[in-house]
Amino acid sequence: MATLSVAVPDTLKKKMTQLEEVNWSAVARHAFEQKVNQIEFLKSLAKKSTLNTKDAEEIGIKISKGMAKKFMEM
Repeated sequence: MATLSVAVPDTLKKKMTQLEEVNWSAVARHAFEQKVNQIEFLKSLAKKSTLNTKDAEEIGIKISKGMAKKFMEM
């Protein structure tokens, strides 16, 4: 198994050290695996997609307008 070093802020490291019961390596492995799986899934969707850049931009604009309208009503 490979080794990977991760830098965290000193304040976070202090809090992590106080939680002795947590296997931080396992937590990190799980988080890395989830992120890799998410990216692989999104790449597979994008590979199959027939959307072009213009279509994606139009969808993004519609979503942004819809979200703005929703939050303005609150």
